[in-house]
Amino acid sequence: MATILVVEDEPSIAEIVALYLERAGFSVRTAADGQEALDESARSLPDLIVLDLMLPGIDGYEVLRRLRTTSDTPVIMLTARKTEVDRIAGLELGADDYVVKPFSAQELVSRVRAVLRRSRKADALPAGEPLTFDGLTIDPSSRTVLVAGEEQRLTAREFDLLLTLARRPRHVFSRDQLLNVVWGTTDFIDPSTVTVHIRRLREKVERDPSEPRYLKTVWGVGYRFEP
Repeated sequence: MATILVVEDEPSIAEIVALYLERAGFSVRTAADGQEALDESARSLPDLIVLDLMLPGIDGYEVLRRLRTTSDTPVIMLTARKTEVDRIAGLELGADDYVVKPFSAQELVSRVRAVLRRSRKADALPAGEPLTFDGLTIDPSSRTVLVAGEEQRLTAREFDLLLTLARRPRHVFSRDQLLNVVWGTTDFIDPSTVTVHIRRLREKVERDPSEPRYLKTVWGVGYRFEP
């Protein structure tokens, strides 16, 4: 039974979400503010976190930022903000998906299931031998990445995206293809999610992210890895 941490300061919303998740067979923990969310996450080690961004005290963006310094736990954002800038801000910090309020509790349950499936599929990816390029080493077995000999911390999704591209050098992947391979589906997911993850990867593995050596954009098509 997967454990879901629901972080929501509105009691009625938290209650409804928890009820639907429990009916779907999940174990549910709840937190009403940012600090409680961080404490409960460290205590219960949930399989997934449903995180409201507008929280009292420590807001959801800061909670997500702190979580990503120590954890790759999948996160679904709950946001009342509908603009692309707000969604991308959360994705930039490492969220796996987002749901805009008001939302259907049944849809949220479907998204929780989808994100967990993608996460488990990623964990089951075959390891294989390390991939070594000029100044870059990707080790599928230990899921580590070395840049100029120094280990870089990548989220689980960032690692899977980099590995997918690096295993087929110079092959051009569209964003939908990468969503299918890395995320396991194109359902519910904005293709800009791929763009955001590529940007974050460049910041971690490229010497100059504005002039990428490895992760190339093929305008109008998608992305490729240059060995």
